[in-house]
Amino acid sequence: MSKLRCAMVGGGRGAFIGAVHRHALALDGQFELVAGAFSSQPERARASGRDLGLRDDRNHASWQALLEHELKLPADERIDFVVIVTPNHVHFDVAKAFAEAGIHVVCDKPLVHTSAQADELVRIARERDIVFGVTYNYIGYPMVRQARDMVRAGEIGEIRKVTVEYHQGWLATPVEAGGNKQAGWRTDPARSGPVGTMGDIGTHAENLLATVTGLHVQSLCADLGSVVPGRTLDDDASLLLQLSGGVRGVLLASQIAAGVENDLRLRIFGSTGSLDWRQEEPNTLVHSPIDAPRRLLTRGSPWLAAAAQASIRLPSGHPEGFLEAFANVYLGIAADIRARGQGGRIAPAAREYADVEDGARGVRFIEATVASAASERKWTEVA
Repeated sequence: MSKLRCAMVGGGRGAFIGAVHRHALALDGQFELVAGAFSSQPERARASGRDLGLRDDRNHASWQALLEHELKLPADERIDFVVIVTPNHVHFDVAKAFAEAGIHVVCDKPLVHTSAQADELVRIARERDIVFGVTYNYIGYPMVRQARDMVRAGEIGEIRKVTVEYHQGWLATPVEAGGNKQAGWRTDPARSGPVGTMGDIGTHAENLLATVTGLHVQSLCADLGSVVPGRTLDDDASLLLQLSGGVRGVLLASQIAAGVENDLRLRIFGSTGSLDWRQEEPNTLVHSPIDAPRRLLTRGSPWLAAAAQASIRLPSGHPEGFLEAFANVYLGIAADIRARGQGGRIAPAAREYADVEDGARGVRFIEATVASAASERKWTEVA
């Protein structure tokens, strides 16, 4: 099986998430990074490409030059997909251009700034019949997929309530004022968009909830706060949710939880039991039946669901984590790209990655959250 060729836009020197994507791409030997435009600053872009060993003719000073060069190449030399790991405000223009050119796209989250932009990308992806993945990477964990399949199988009965929390503490002080690059753009409305914490980690929480339960947010009541003085975007959020099927939900997201690292937790309460998963302990899933002892399910065990088993690389007792989950998302994208190349596609129920429509739903969720926080009404519908 030949490797899929990819290019990267953004993610050069000093960037966090670009390196994460490259590590994940390298993990299973299915991908080859062959081209890139790694920064909006031409010299930094080229220097970053040289760091990664790219050929000079495929190491570009801008994403426009990258796309122009790729379209001039024979089809068997051209990239199969592009990975976009820029600050949020760049996503739309780059994704739109590559998608219109018929090149598969993988974009970091949140997808774009507005639902109008998101709807435009959905339209283009459908018309061009391309794979368009959005890297909500937490859904790649084996025990998340185990939880999803247990919900689908009815092992906790009818869902009654869902709570999802994502707490971090890295923005508990004004680190952006000290030159922290990651904090700088995430707290800048021009680059981050209309939200801060809700865009950075709140959308992860929404996507995790939706993926595992199959439920979508229909309306919400949101409180957004800028706790650290001088910030214009939210760094703390509390939401009440009304989910499809009349299910109640709660979503908490904060980046000012001092001393907390990356505490993402999902709890699903059903009529016959509950499930509890935490990202900082990702290799276990707690199942609490209503009529039996609590069970601790562990990654690698032979009794797990097929989707969870297929996401595991190491035997039980050998921990897997963040990079492996990211790589699992890329494997799902690769499977769909290869299927499209053979005239087929992966069925939605079997698709193991978030697509452009999931990304668009996340943008509409953000817009409803902002509207709710600014409104005196109790509930705001999600379009």
